[in-house]
Parts: sequence; structure tokens; C-alpha cells
Amino acid sequence: MKERILIIEDDEAIVRVLHRSLAYEGYSVDFAYDGEPGLVLARNAHPDLVILDWMLPGMDGLEVCQRLRAGGNIPVLMLTAKDSLQDRVHGLDAGADDYMVKPFQLDELLARVRALLRRTQPDRVPVFTFADLTLDTATRQALRKGRTISLTAKEYDLLELFLRHPRQVLTREKIFDRVWGYDFGGESNVLDVYIRYLRQKLEAKDENRLIHTVRGVGYVMRESE
Repeated sequence: MKERILIIEDDEAIVRVLHRSLAYEGYSVDFAYDGEPGLVLARNAHPDLVILDWMLPGMDGLEVCQRLRAGGNIPVLMLTAKDSLQDRVHGLDAGADDYMVKPFQLDELLARVRALLRRTQPDRVPVFTFADLTLDTATRQALRKGRTISLTAKEYDLLELFLRHPRQVLTREKIFDRVWGYDFGGESNVLDVYIRYLRQKLEAKDENRLIHTVRGVGYVMRESE
């Protein structure tokens, strides 16, 4: 289950960076370089969130935002070089749900995207499935071949991260950032310990291994060869 994000931005370099980063995070991504095609995409693709530049050729971001808001409740994260208080007020009054000033930190933008999706779609609770493994994020219950797997809080967070990024190699740094936080100062082998715990639980009935080590890099969830 992938959330769909629409980027409306005329800076091709920013679009490339956002497209690559959002796709890596597991989102489905569409984009347009100016306002009118962006509105058409919004009506046809039904995105879950729009990342919208203020200064667009032709129809500017404020008008796009107003039209998006008139047509529904798609959450809008507005990007702009305008950083005065009055500019922020104009953007929010036009219907933006959040506002970021360029240049921005990519990690902060991704965090705001996640927060907007959680806040504006409280009933959208994904169930992740990979091979014979299922994770229900509403009940926080994991099943493998119908067998219930009891998980600690950190084991759950780790498993959900892998299920959000199937077949993608996750570096140790990315896993630490997502599961333990940027300021984590614990033992360097804590990740290996939790991977071992998780494997033991996922493979308790001699099931195939799903979480594989990529030496010198990190781990990946994929089918066994």
C-alpha cells in the first residue's frame, strides 16, 4: 500500500532530489513543472499529498493551492524562498497545511510529509505483506503462515521499516536513524542483536530467511535465493 505524492515544482534539480528520496521512502511519486498540469494531475492521480512550490510559471502556487483546497482536502506542503511572516500567513491562508522555506533539509521535509500523512489520513492504516509475512499496523500484529509473532516495540519498528522498503538495501546508518533516532548513542552492535532476535522469531518454524545481511553496508528484506 503506497501513498501517492504529487510534486508541483519548476526547479528540475529539486524535483529529481525529491522524486528519488520519496520513491526510496516507499511512496509513489508524480510531478509537474507548473501549476495547470499539476492541477490536472491532482484531479486524475488522486494524490495523498501535494508538495507545491509557490513561485511557479503561469499559475502560481497560491492559486494552485486555493483550487486544490476548493476541490477537496488534499494536504499541501508549500515550498518557497519567501520567508517573511506575512508570506507564511499568505501561504497558510491559501490553504497550505505546512510551509517550508528553501533551502530546506531533506530529512526535515520527509518528516513533515510523514506527519502530514498521519494527521490528515488517520483512518488510513496500512497492512504490509511480503512473501508469507504480514504486518498489521493497526493491531501491531505480525503473522507468518498464520502464526502470530510476538514482537517488542523495537522489533516491531525494525520489522515495519523493512516492510516499508522491501528489496531495498538499508544502510546501518539509515536503520539507526529511523528506529533509534539521530541522537542514538548506544552500543554499535545493538542493531545486530535486534536483527538476530527478529530472525529467530520470523524463522521459529524453519521458515525461509527474509532479512539478509549485506556485508559492509547493512541489511535487506528479500526472498531467499
